[in-house]
Amino acid sequence: MMFFSFRRTGAVLVKEFIQLRRDTVTLRMIIMIPIVQLLLFGYALNTDPKHLPTAVISYDNGAMARAVVAGLKNTQYFSIDYEVHSDKEGRALLQRGDVLFVLSIPANFERDIVRGAHPDILIEADASDPVAAVGALNAANGMMQRLLNEELSGPLAKLKQSPPAFNVMAHRLYNPEGFTRYNIVPGLIAIILTMTGIMMTALAMTRERERGTMENLLAMPVSPLEVMVGKITPYILIGFFQSALIIIAAKLMFGVPIVGSLWLLFAALTVFITCNMALGFTISAAAKNQTQALQLSIMILLPSILLSGFMFPFLGMPTWAQYLGNIIPATHFIAISRGILLKGSAFSDIWPHLWPLLVFMVAITIVAILRYRRTLD
Repeated sequence: MMFFSFRRTGAVLVKEFIQLRRDTVTLRMIIMIPIVQLLLFGYALNTDPKHLPTAVISYDNGAMARAVVAGLKNTQYFSIDYEVHSDKEGRALLQRGDVLFVLSIPANFERDIVRGAHPDILIEADASDPVAAVGALNAANGMMQRLLNEELSGPLAKLKQSPPAFNVMAHRLYNPEGFTRYNIVPGLIAIILTMTGIMMTALAMTRERERGTMENLLAMPVSPLEVMVGKITPYILIGFFQSALIIIAAKLMFGVPIVGSLWLLFAALTVFITCNMALGFTISAAAKNQTQALQLSIMILLPSILLSGFMFPFLGMPTWAQYLGNIIPATHFIAISRGILLKGSAFSDIWPHLWPLLVFMVAITIVAILRYRRTLD
């Protein structure tokens, strides 16, 4: 019978630390992942976003209209980034996702307040992201009225009493009921395809190396591009199948509306899937084995979930976090899928998010080919 030995246990312990030191990828992940998570959750992610992009349409240039705009700014939920001159311009900004809110102040706003007519001001909100819309709309209802009361002095002081001098009308566009699933399910397409696409491609190539079948590829009269296209095409088809399943389930099980063109969605989907496959191919060329390929895939998946706008409002993140998020393909495809499914976005609406995907696809494909050619050498 063998008794427990601290000496033998210590020898195994030392062996594990030596192996860990040699496995630089795992060692970097042990150090980097907690730091990255701390920075992201501490600084970048916010469930109550502030300074959200807003457009103003004011048909009245009086002091009280200016007080309403000032009140909107002082809530800290709104950042007045656009001043437009028509409802059509404001709706176009909402459609493209350039703003989350449009404030409309009617003509003769100040005159109607003085007469006690209780005019309406309208706030249109992009409720495809209900988390961002709810807090801001709640803040707008009370704060603007209090700040406007400062303008009601002298003979107008009686207007401070209830009912309010004006009414705030909120219209939640694209998701009037504020269902969270309308926001989550379209974004889920991007996250699932990122996870499965990168991992499957990376593991498929490293598996060839571990099983010794890479030599068969080396012996074939094919170029690196031909190998890459042949390897990733099956997974592109799998990505289409996964996307179709998600969209069908979203419609039948969760009632998610499909307002726009599915052909346009699948065209953008082709670019996005190719981005992920090429990225997985690049990882496979850098990883020594399947474990490292899986670890590197997870390191890419984490920011894709946290910085893409999938879980937290993208426009509510700090500027530096938005810059990082714009590098991630999932950020742009989530905006595209939500725009097409919920808003009925056309090609011109999604183009600001489609061209970064095209640039990323070309760039990462070139990197993947160069890395694979180096592997062949």
